[in-house]
Order: sequence, then C-alpha cells, then structure tokens
Amino acid sequence: MAKFAKIIKENNENLLIKKFIRLFKEKIKNKGKNRFSFVLTGGHSPKKLYKNLVKSKNLDWKKIDFFIGDERYVKENSKNSNIKMCKKYLFEKINIQDDQIYKIYTDKKSIKKSALDYDKKIKKYFINKKISFDLILLGIGNDGHIASLFKKNISKKTNKNVIYVKRKDFLRISLTIKCINKSKSIFLWAPGKSKKNIVKKILSDKKYKYPASFLKENNSTLFHSN
Repeated sequence: MAKFAKIIKENNENLLIKKFIRLFKEKIKNKGKNRFSFVLTGGHSPKKLYKNLVKSKNLDWKKIDFFIGDERYVKENSKNSNIKMCKKYLFEKINIQDDQIYKIYTDKKSIKKSALDYDKKIKKYFINKKISFDLILLGIGNDGHIASLFKKNISKKTNKNVIYVKRKDFLRISLTIKCINKSKSIFLWAPGKSKKNIVKKILSDKKYKYPASFLKENNSTLFHSN
C-alpha cells in the first residue's frame, strides 16, 4: 500500500497551500547557496498552488532550476501542454532566466528522440553527480496515475530516467518511477474533494493497483484536503 513519510491534511486547499509553501521554502533554504532542482507537475490541480507560490515573499527564484515531470506530445501552445500551463501560472510571474527552465521539447522528429533529448538534458545537468532532483511535485489522477505513469506502463525494472508512453488520448513523455523515487523529496499534491476517493484507495492499496502506490516512503509527503 502507499506509505508516506509524512501526511499533511487540512480542512481546505488554502491551508494546504500555506503548509506547502512553508516546507518548500525550508527545502530551498537548506540548500544554502547551491542550486535547487524543482520538478513541476501539469494538469489542473496545481494551478491554485502556483498562483499562490508566485506571491510568496523571500523566495530566491534565481537559484531554482525547473524541470517538468511529464508532457503530452503536443505543440507548446496547445491547451493540453503542461509547460504552457506552467508558463501561464508560474514562469511568467517570476523573475527567472530561460536557461533555468528545462523543457521537454515536442518538436523533434519523433517522440523517441524527444524522450532521449530530455534524458540527455537531465544527465548533463547532473554531470558527475547522482541523478537526484531536490523536489518532485506530483499530481494524482482519479485512476491513481502520477506523471504519465499509468497501470500499464509503470515499471520498477527499467533503468531509464525518461520514457515515452503511447496512449489513446495523447502520446506522452514522462520521468520513470525509478527517477522519481531517487529524488530527495516527493510532494504528492491531492487537494479537494475530487481527490478524496483516490487518496483513500492508495492508502489502503496492498496489491499495488495504482501507480501512486509505488512511491518510495522515506522521501515522500502527501498533501490532501477535504
């Protein structure tokens, strides 16, 4: 079943956001003068979080490098693009340079080449170091998927950091569960009533029916609200 080092539950999303921001600032402060690698999630659930995060005071955005946990293989200006959402609610509101954003490019000749390109970016970023992001923020689907890791394509056996995923709705590129679990911290963001049912399911899932159940306990925090 899904186990977390810490579970943070609040009565509403606003209180949950405050807790998130406080912990986020602590993580950055603990890095001192070193750069901080932050993997973002797309979808609908983090929009309010991002809106509040950009208003935070005493946050040194210039020391943060941004990655994305997964991307649909669509044009960057598509309404279904995760990076477009992150730009709208986060990047365009803060003072950062373009080279702080490590995107998944979806304009390569093939999805395989785009996945390899993203993998190379990550390896170059962590050159001569163990690949371990400081913080990965994940959302969770009502089917228990995280990033673009679904029941049929989550694999603990893979040695890859990045995979491409073929699904009926979209082709996708995603970090693997291996790469996610190697990060220093994982924040699973599941606010509101719409996530209540799936949170309950993963917390009692003894047979690893849901991708979120594969998250490593010792470095993960679950955020959920009523």
